[in-house]
Amino acid sequence: MDINTITEVVRHPPDRPGHDWRDGDAWLAGGTWLFSDEQPHLRRLIDLAALGWDSLTAGPHGLQIGATCTIRELYALVTPDDWTVGPLLRTSCEAFLASFKVWNSATVGGNIVMALPAGPMTTVTVALEATYTLWSPDGTERTVDAVDFVTANNRNVLAPGEILRRIDIPASALRKRYTHRRFTLTKMGRSTIFMIATQTPGSDDLLLTLTAGTTHPVQLAFDSMPDADTLRDAVDAVPADVWFDDPNGTPDHRHHLARHFAEEIRVELAGGTP
Repeated sequence: MDINTITEVVRHPPDRPGHDWRDGDAWLAGGTWLFSDEQPHLRRLIDLAALGWDSLTAGPHGLQIGATCTIRELYALVTPDDWTVGPLLRTSCEAFLASFKVWNSATVGGNIVMALPAGPMTTVTVALEATYTLWSPDGTERTVDAVDFVTANNRNVLAPGEILRRIDIPASALRKRYTHRRFTLTKMGRSTIFMIATQTPGSDDLLLTLTAGTTHPVQLAFDSMPDADTLRDAVDAVPADVWFDDPNGTPDHRHHLARHFAEEIRVELAGGTP
């Protein structure tokens, strides 16, 4: 869609963009959402593509993902053999309600900052205990835990002019055992609920991440594998107004799915059969 309110496009911003941020500005990365709808409040686009941020950097520390890394690039990543969650990265890319054309343009950072409950890049980075580095217009930066970034449907902690620069996933999380559950109303549909559980090798702990069914990511952490009643009580303790309501599922339906999948996950990671 043409955004006919735009009067200026900054094609070559400085290496630390944002110092002259003003009302009506927007960051342009993949643009797959930006150009999908009218944006009557926008006047200027600041194109991040020219900054040349590294897309993916793997090392002993873990995985660093540049905010402008495309979904296609993340999907194609060949991970080290000891990164057991490698397939989960690809599964999360496949959770997009998007065509291959969108994959080639849409960015990891763009999906995260949209702060949609069903954003799969939020799901996987929260589940893998990532941190986000944010750049402020005054030249400073701050780091936030991924689980704290999205605060509500289409709401996040970014201040005006602040930008998501990169995502860091620690090596310890990349080596964890994991399982996941995802439900959609149609085969290629938007997620009604997307749950990922991880477990430290040689431990019986549990970190359960609930997304898509909630307005913001919810994590349930246990030092040792809970019994069925304890896990059910933890799911039931999620506040009623946190369960998401849209055409893909009612809050009650999503709550029911979370209970059901949580128990399947508990049994699976405890060594039984779902």
